[in-house]
Amino acid sequence: MSVRRSFSLFILIVMISIVSVLFFSIDGATFQIIKNADSSLLMLSVLLVVVVWCLDSFKFVCLSKVAGENLSFRKTLSVVWINYFGCAITPMQSGGGPFQIYLLYKNGVAVGKSVAITFVRTLQILFILGIIVPFAFITEREFIEQHFLLRVFVCYVGIFLFLIVSLLVISFTRPHWIKRWTSWFLIKFQKFGIIKPRKLLCAVRWVNKEVDNYSINIRLFVSSGKKWFFISFIVAIAHLLVYMSIMPCLILAMGFEVEFMQCLLAESLFLFFLYFVPTPGASGAAEGGATAIFALFVPWNLAGVMAIAWRVISEYSGVLLGTLITIKLFGWGHVEEVLCEERAKLVDDKSKENRTNSL
Repeated sequence: MSVRRSFSLFILIVMISIVSVLFFSIDGATFQIIKNADSSLLMLSVLLVVVVWCLDSFKFVCLSKVAGENLSFRKTLSVVWINYFGCAITPMQSGGGPFQIYLLYKNGVAVGKSVAITFVRTLQILFILGIIVPFAFITEREFIEQHFLLRVFVCYVGIFLFLIVSLLVISFTRPHWIKRWTSWFLIKFQKFGIIKPRKLLCAVRWVNKEVDNYSINIRLFVSSGKKWFFISFIVAIAHLLVYMSIMPCLILAMGFEVEFMQCLLAESLFLFFLYFVPTPGASGAAEGGATAIFALFVPWNLAGVMAIAWRVISEYSGVLLGTLITIKLFGWGHVEEVLCEERAKLVDDKSKENRTNSL
């Protein structure tokens, strides 16, 4: 599917979700509650998003230093925004990484290092969420047991967390297993006609090369610049906590009390869940799920409005800026053409890095 169609699908699903959520949740009392909202806390929630962008950008600066690069705050801010656009147009928010890698590459960072930077950034988020979930589960066990939705999220997150940790450990200790499993899947794809027979060998060689490239760069990445890696991890914690403070801030703005740890738990489970939703940008599930999460803390007639407000402030604003960055860099009608042209350059760069690393 083209970038334009994917983005159009994202917008369509978002619009349908917003209309559906508002239609089934708001009533006459909703507008009276909104009218009495604390405007200063609403402005604080907007300010928190700006802080989130700045912390995410600084995290990229730290990770680039770990990789031996020196990126400016301004350049990494564009990388942060384009990630929102990439996540919005791809299932399971998987497109953010490739867009970030491309932009880092354009800023002079080698492909292998760009992959390592974006990969470690994502792992930091998942790892911190993975820590928050069991900690909050211990402290707020009664709260989880009271809500069926949270129990479902706990099971869902537990399964995926186990799979992610297992694959991560295997990728470090037994990379040849990853090659073997991937080759098996490629052969199955070839039997089903997804991959043409004449391209099977090329696909296997490419995957093996990428696994080697990933393994080499990740090992180099974590073995140098430990000081900056530690700083990046602290910044990642601050980034996630500030991001997750937006939801309780909105609840307080509407005049309702909220237990921060309970909100943190529910939001952590929900954010982890969104990483594995197969719609572009997790659209649909994000709006509906956010409504269900807000309904744990506020009346139903307000949950839908607050869920949409949260998405607009925390995500749609970033998607808008990321779209503007994409249009500025590529031109809306030439995104595919530009990426296809650069893909060949990226492959050449990877081949050069592999040859250099093997010497």
